[in-house]
Amino acid sequence: MSEPPGATVPPPSVLDAFGVRGTPVPLAGGQGRSVRVGGYVFKPADGAEEEAEWAAGVLEGLGAGRGFRVPVPLRAADGRGVVDGWTAGGFVAGEPGPRGRWREVIGAGRAFHAALRGVPRPGFLARRSHPWAVADRVAWGEQEVEVVAGLAEPFAALRALRRPVEQPAQLVHGDLTGNVLFAAGRAPAVIDFSPYWRPAILAEAVVVVDGLLWFGLPPGLLTGGGDRRDWRQVLIRALIFRLVAHSELTGPSGYVPAVERRRFARAAEAVVRGSAGPGR
Repeated sequence: MSEPPGATVPPPSVLDAFGVRGTPVPLAGGQGRSVRVGGYVFKPADGAEEEAEWAAGVLEGLGAGRGFRVPVPLRAADGRGVVDGWTAGGFVAGEPGPRGRWREVIGAGRAFHAALRGVPRPGFLARRSHPWAVADRVAWGEQEVEVVAGLAEPFAALRALRRPVEQPAQLVHGDLTGNVLFAAGRAPAVIDFSPYWRPAILAEAVVVVDGLLWFGLPPGLLTGGGDRRDWRQVLIRALIFRLVAHSELTGPSGYVPAVERRRFARAAEAVVRGSAGPGR
């Protein structure tokens, strides 16, 4: 009897289906649920099999030589990209940013999104209900939620600043910050594709917001996209996205530690202050 999807390591039946041999070795980073077997990385699809199959097809179509690398999806002998809840792709060498690599992370994201331009919106995006999907819809005014008390004040301040955004939407990677790898002499590698349908500059805004929250953003990057239309409005939405996701993940207690409350309050203050100047 095979192990259920989401087990610590893929069962032998999954390795056999993908034609891979070797001993699974857990990988650091992410949610700690990926394992390397030989030259491949296996990850549980966590119930998102449709999305995983779709993502494999998109990544296969991106090709090479566009200023970035992606893991090459591995398919089973029968053509499936997901087997018993597990996906697989080629192992990509490199060290993650963003510290010391902020502009390179953003540059890799721009190249990645240029390659995605024209890919149609997948239907599963509207059906997702995980905390990040909820947070995305709240950020863009498509859903209402009550955030936990500890985050209510910065949430209200950010919502009050929202104005319409005119840039067109396309497929974007909504979690680039720790998912761009760097190796000497090679193009940056974009991993762990997290798809959303928003203006392409959202990906950069999320990187900047993550920097404000967790990485000590270097001076100048907060307004680094300020010459691009709708930058400030998208930056506001990026912080709402992270704030609401954090709220959704707090659990029934609704408790937000003081350090996290201060973190989001400082980030909101920086974004509000940066949004008070001229321009959109």
